[in-house]
Amino acid sequence: MVNIFEPAVAAKVIDRINNLTPETRPEWGKMDVSQMMAHCNVAYEMAFENKHPKPNALMRWFIQMMAKSTVCGDKPYKKNQQTAPAFLIKDKKDFETEKSRLIGYIRKSEQLGSGYFEGKESLSFGKLSSEEWNTMFYKHLNHHLTQFGV
Repeated sequence: MVNIFEPAVAAKVIDRINNLTPETRPEWGKMDVSQMMAHCNVAYEMAFENKHPKPNALMRWFIQMMAKSTVCGDKPYKKNQQTAPAFLIKDKKDFETEKSRLIGYIRKSEQLGSGYFEGKESLSFGKLSSEEWNTMFYKHLNHHLTQFGV
């Protein structure tokens, strides 16, 4: 797995995002490009913002048992895989706003570096290693940027 915290990798991901336009269409799935970027922003909101509620202990245990290995593991996501409710984006989103937010989160993560994420608690999965955070961020971004052909 490449390391999203490395400047060269972050720059390549940002270049891919900059190749998107409001007219870019997905190769699969229901989200438009603005919704996809808003969807990708949720992972960063959960890491940096106090916007999403922490699941209760029972729900967290269930999420850890059912989803952690998929989200934090090396195996690529399947096309049209079901997502968690917090990640569902159904309303219209502004392309430039979501693009700017996503690039800002990627840059913030890269600037903070992997050390910041070592042992950092995830709302859903508990404490994660920096490698798990990296996998979660990069794999998710790569999946959706591939979905949109960039």
